Amino acid sequence: MPSAKVLEQKKQMVADLVDSLNNSVAGVIVDYKGITVADDTKLRKELREAGVKYSVVKNTLLGLAAKGAGLDDITNVLEGTTAIAISPEDQTAAARILQKYADASKGKFTIKSGYLEGKVIDTAMIESLAKLPSRDILLATVCNAFNAPIAAFARAIQAVVDKGGAPEEEAPAEEAAPAEEAAPAEEAAPAEEAAPVEEAAPAEETPEE
Repeated sequence: MPSAKVLEQKKQMVADLVDSLNNSVAGVIVDYKGITVADDTKLRKELREAGVKYSVVKNTLLGLAAKGAGLDDITNVLEGTTAIAISPEDQTAAARILQKYADASKGKFTIKSGYLEGKVIDTAMIESLAKLPSRDILLATVCNAFNAPIAAFARAIQAVVDKGGAPEEEAPAEEAAPAEEAAPAEEAAPAEEAAPVEEAAPAEETPEE
């Protein structure tokens, strides 16, 4: 019968596994019996570089952890040699790397099951995930799709800032100045009245002698 110390260690291992499962986005379970030491070393290196935690685990402990994380259906494949790859951030990394080794081993290194976003998935789904690009590539693709419009928008905004205000609108054509009204024609000055003709002085009468 295991000692209290051993039981406590196993409980801690299960608790750590439950925590890892709950705080990850995806994981893949494999039967590793057919992999060579050299390939196992390369596999672990690739997974580590992709941010995936890979470890060999006993079926009983993984079964308890799976139940604790709500992944009960995984317990159906827990037999033989078992290892699990847990990915905290990238949904495709574990599937992509492990599927590559499974294909190359020709049935010696096999995928048993996995999970994605808290749901158990089958091997067909894992194969589909393996064909997808990495999370970083997907994000880069999305960013590139928006990059051109955003760059154009940024340039337009910068142009406004440089001008110190809103974009200049086309100035309306200046209205033609109203024609100056012709000054009213000066009324002709009234003709000077002719000076009255002086009446001729009456001829002096000659006194009769």
